[in-house]
Amino acid sequence: MSIVTHEDIESGVHKRKGTVWTATIHIITAVIGSGVLSLSWSIAQLGWIAGPIVPAIFAIITYYTSSLLANCYRSQDPITGTRNRCYIDAVKTYLGPKHVYLCACAQFFNLWGAMVGYTITTAISMNAVSKAHCYHYHGHETRCDGPGPILMLCFGFGQLILSQLPSLQHMAWVSIVAAVMSGTYSSIAFGLAVAELVSTRQVKGGLLGVVAHAHLRPVDRAFKSLQALGNVAFAYTFAEILIEVQDTLKSPPAENTTMKKAIFWGLSVITVFYLVIGCSGYAAFGGVTPGNILTGFGFYEPFWLVDIGNICIALHLSGAYQLFAQPLFGNLEMRITARWPEAKIVTRVYSITLLCIRRDPINFSLLRLVLRSSIVIITTIVGMALPFFNSIVGMLGALSFWPLTVYFPIKMHIARRDIKKGTTKWILLHILIGVTLLICCAVSVGAGAEMVGHLKESSPFTKIG
Repeated sequence: MSIVTHEDIESGVHKRKGTVWTATIHIITAVIGSGVLSLSWSIAQLGWIAGPIVPAIFAIITYYTSSLLANCYRSQDPITGTRNRCYIDAVKTYLGPKHVYLCACAQFFNLWGAMVGYTITTAISMNAVSKAHCYHYHGHETRCDGPGPILMLCFGFGQLILSQLPSLQHMAWVSIVAAVMSGTYSSIAFGLAVAELVSTRQVKGGLLGVVAHAHLRPVDRAFKSLQALGNVAFAYTFAEILIEVQDTLKSPPAENTTMKKAIFWGLSVITVFYLVIGCSGYAAFGGVTPGNILTGFGFYEPFWLVDIGNICIALHLSGAYQLFAQPLFGNLEMRITARWPEAKIVTRVYSITLLCIRRDPINFSLLRLVLRSSIVIITTIVGMALPFFNSIVGMLGALSFWPLTVYFPIKMHIARRDIKKGTTKWILLHILIGVTLLICCAVSVGAGAEMVGHLKESSPFTKIG
């Protein structure tokens, strides 16, 4: 995905040619990621009744609030009003500077949290390739740990290099790779689950899921249910890129009209896709469904196909890491440059040529080298300290879904439509804000408790998974 600068837009270089179908593809590509691999586990916790219902509920909430956000793309008039070209611009227009700070914090945490999550998931996937070969040649009962921490360090080193590229416009291959890879590993997971169903001729699982098992303590049931909700929330988070996608659409018709159609079709495809992958995995494995359907070794054979799936995950997330990292880098560099424009760390520029990536030399300042490298190193260290796929996914889902998908879109809608305090609509909208906040807070507690439990049982920096 290339990023177009403000100067390009104002000078006429950037021509909006997007349609409802291109916007739909952008949404699907952005949303369907590694989170889909945890949905079988989530449905396993909730059972055949609540399991399919919960993703549908999140889809409805996301569609409603995303439609409200789409209406905020232009100020005042949906056809002739001033464009808000990014999420923070819209928040600034409708809610003022105080909310801009809160929105920036939420976005930065979401971007950095995704980087941590992708670091963990990529290392787990590559570690699974090593373990799959060990199981294949030495038997399934053999203890096979794999060089997980070393793989995470290798991934971090690779991201150190990629992070020195100026911006996403020099990485146009990322979206293409992401779309192909996510479709490939999801299809492999679905195909293996169907093969398992055919071989056993039995649909596993229960109506109330794992949390109904008598051997679980009530508190464990609650935490597993909450973590499952967090995983689903993570799988539906795309609000932070919605307005940027909308800014690619041609008009007429009005951009908000086109975007609402794209949101509907995108979420419809995503929800069906999620339910097919999630339900097939639960049907194949029932109560023992692994947290990550490919790396949790629900499948051992054919090991080469499982390897392909995990390699696709690693390739996808290696590029997706930069999709989230580059906006974070760019914003921080812009703020530091504006604050200290004459500092040598900002003004001194170096050049390097990387023939394997691009022919033209890459110019970078000492600020870029130090800042970006520091963020990648810190991210890798945090990933090594908390290498828990499911818990991290649940926590990210809880902390990013409510502010960016629910709170800010509804508050901007209230300001845009001048909905009076105390009216029925105002009350209903705030009930939605309050209920989703309580759910996300509870999910955060559940995911945090799971992390604490994992830390007691595992060895950070020495083992992942």
